[in-house]
Amino acid sequence: MNVLIVDDEAPARDRLRDLLGDIDGVRVCADLASGEAAIDYCQQNSHGVDLVLLDIRMPGCGGMATAETLRKQGRAPQIIFTTAYGDHAVEAFNLQAADYLLKPVRAERLRTALERAGALRAMEPSEARYVTSQQQGRVTRINVDDVYYFIADHKYVTVRHPGGEALLEESLKQLEAEFTPRFVRIHRNALVARHLLVGMERTGGGGYCAILVGVETRLDISRRHVPEIRKLLNEG
Repeated sequence: MNVLIVDDEAPARDRLRDLLGDIDGVRVCADLASGEAAIDYCQQNSHGVDLVLLDIRMPGCGGMATAETLRKQGRAPQIIFTTAYGDHAVEAFNLQAADYLLKPVRAERLRTALERAGALRAMEPSEARYVTSQQQGRVTRINVDDVYYFIADHKYVTVRHPGGEALLEESLKQLEAEFTPRFVRIHRNALVARHLLVGMERTGGGGYCAILVGVETRLDISRRHVPEIRKLLNEG
């Protein structure tokens, strides 16, 4: 995996380079000091950058604007934001960032972010596992690696995945027993993919909802599950 580091501060770039050097299968293709340089580099090396570690507050083209421009390229790299500020997380995930790391970046937290981006996960062999949906006489198999979340409504469970939604006959309890720890319960009626769960935000009523990478839908976190989810997020 080829990683591009973008930060206007040289010590921050050096730290990330050192941390990445300890992770097998990762190669730093370049480290750059500005968003403009990152955009130019990715345009000239569109197939040579798999992931960008991107600072947010930089002179000139900041991280958010840089990410928005990179998203419009033909083969857009994954983005992981690295920043000293925690107030851009929601905006970052609306840009479908793979993760959002606060400085100083810790080694294990960086490794987890790379796994969430699918970079290291794709290099490791894994047994494909599926859930099956049967609707109007048509049977569809859905790889659980592609599932965003399961949500229960009365007697059926709906699975959300890149192709849309489908109904399952299994109960949420059965799915939880079969696929833990791949999925985590956030509500009595919802299981979400653990590797996509990257944050939680307050709702207008004083509760919380889950932030999932690449998913616009915000699912409620029940009050009894908030401490568990907060602990899970703090552990990275």
